[in-house]
Amino acid sequence: MEIQQNSENALSHSIVKAIINAPIEKVNIADWLFNLPDQEYQNCSTAHIAAGFTRTLNGEPMSINVETIGGALIVQHYVATEYRADYCRMLSVSDTITANGRSKVQVLWELKATKLDENTCEYTNEIHATATPEFLSFIKAHNITLEQAAHDRQQASDAHNHEETPLFAKSIERKALTGKYGI
Repeated sequence: MEIQQNSENALSHSIVKAIINAPIEKVNIADWLFNLPDQEYQNCSTAHIAAGFTRTLNGEPMSINVETIGGALIVQHYVATEYRADYCRMLSVSDTITANGRSKVQVLWELKATKLDENTCEYTNEIHATATPEFLSFIKAHNITLEQAAHDRQQASDAHNHEETPLFAKSIERKALTGKYGI
């Protein structure tokens, strides 16, 4: 299920970029992401709790990420809808668990490498969260406006993205140059 991404039910949109000091020909974001060890994921943010890789019933690659964003525990079930060496498009209907209870938010995560020169590329980490119908009912039941939920999510998501993106870029760089993980 893909929720329509429009400004009407948007919660957050964060784009952060960082430099990868490796030739684009050596960078493989799909390989990095689909083989990312749990400890490497944890090392890329203080909010990262766990990560793993599996497949959907139809065989599509899926990254499972557990992290905290703001005051919420988020369990993401990212299905790869497009993936190649320079780009991954991951879509999740994520479980969001707060002190007020549990709901679901759709999250689109795009990871992209763009060549800058022969030895450098730019990594872009883009995260777009959208309210699901379940989330809209959840916030209404708790007297929270969509505007307030979006404001809080935008601040938390952007802060999280600014922490993890440079560390993701370093991890991708290390994997590209050495074939190994480990911050």
